[in-house]
Amino acid sequence: MTPKEILAFCKQKDVKLVDIKFCDFLGTWQHFTLPIAELEEEVFEAGLGFDGSSIRGWKSIEASDMLLLLDPSTAVLDPFPAVTTLSLVADAVDTITREPYSRDPRNIARKAEAYLKQTGIADTAFVGPEAEFFILDEIRYGTDACGAFYRLDSSEGIWNSSREEAGGNLGNKIRHKEGYFPVSPADTQGDLRNEMVMVMKECGLRVEREHHEVATAGQAEIDLRFNRLVEMADDMLLYKYIVKNVAKRRGKTVTFMPKPLFGDNGSGMHVHMSLWKKGKPLFAGNEYAGLSPLALHFIGGILKHAKALCAFCNPTVNSYKRLTPGFEAPVNLAYSSRNRSAAIRIPAYSPSPKAKRIEYRPPDPAANPYLAFSALMLAGLDGIQNRIDPGDPLDKNIYELPPAELKKVPSVPASLGEACDALAKDHEFLLKGDVFTDDVVETWITLKRKEQDQIRLRPHPYEFHMYYDC
Repeated sequence: MTPKEILAFCKQKDVKLVDIKFCDFLGTWQHFTLPIAELEEEVFEAGLGFDGSSIRGWKSIEASDMLLLLDPSTAVLDPFPAVTTLSLVADAVDTITREPYSRDPRNIARKAEAYLKQTGIADTAFVGPEAEFFILDEIRYGTDACGAFYRLDSSEGIWNSSREEAGGNLGNKIRHKEGYFPVSPADTQGDLRNEMVMVMKECGLRVEREHHEVATAGQAEIDLRFNRLVEMADDMLLYKYIVKNVAKRRGKTVTFMPKPLFGDNGSGMHVHMSLWKKGKPLFAGNEYAGLSPLALHFIGGILKHAKALCAFCNPTVNSYKRLTPGFEAPVNLAYSSRNRSAAIRIPAYSPSPKAKRIEYRPPDPAANPYLAFSALMLAGLDGIQNRIDPGDPLDKNIYELPPAELKKVPSVPASLGEACDALAKDHEFLLKGDVFTDDVVETWITLKRKEQDQIRLRPHPYEFHMYYDC
């Protein structure tokens, strides 16, 4: 819609408020709200001012004034406020030069798409993430100088099989690692997930499917249909917003934390990706698994830069409690057709060239989608430009390989600190086309090392179990 069409739409729908949303550096939506009378056509050109120093990882206080330019294409009625509200996503720009702000994640993703076209290799990157999350009944946590704890709960959790419940405990608790596709009454959250899907559809998102995931305690997955890179990142922010708010109004809470539960599966965000040019898919061919040489080089680039990519695709300390060798996590940097124990899988559901894509399995939903999708694409492009050989595919079950053979397969970093070390050494591929900048990479590493320090400095409750009597 154009600004004029948006104003006409607001009048037609009797919109009272306008909510302006933008993504901070780490990947969370921020917002403020205007009465509808304040939204005039001129605002789309002039922008709206705000304090950039109050946003994580952005401006310092002596140069804090910034502008937000509203993107008319993102207009949607917000389904959650009590008052009829229009939602608009905005981009951050400099108040004086009006240049897009280099640390605005949406700007980075825009530059990634522009660079793709500039290379002449392709004109479109399609991305399809599969985000997992937990729907919980309660979460409590706390930490101070003399103690720390967390306690989460779910009526589906197997640990509640002996709990006294109002109306009687009816059983049907999902055992560890048995949550993939059970029907009701074991799956108690089908209606809730379906409500999430219906709200997503109302907001213009294209949903492919929803289902219970492997873990006990309400692990879920709702898959969106693939989209262009920037639009898919926009969709993921809206997706998270809808999932969390539908859960809240039904008395539940949602977390996209990669590993909230001990002893069961964590939550990943497998990312499907393909390149197209002039409406034609570029990943289909006659090589391994029906791939083109270009697709294999794309895989080679991702595998070469995979350790550095983890800093963006697995950006929390908690991420590496999911990426643990020996627990069926996608830690091994290899590729294979259909083999889900490899970091890169080539799905074989359809013989259509349009369906040919790669699936990168290590990422998790804590990632900032603008940065993660952009970094993945740039790594793949580097593989194409330098004709990087991905090596031989690994079609064996990696988890059953003899130790001597497994040692030959490289793996992802073991911690956020190691991922930051890898990114510090290997980020030239991100600087092409000025997509990422040295400042963006350095700022990201600095923020992430501080996160690592916050965990490193604190005693863990389980340490008392192991060491108190030493």
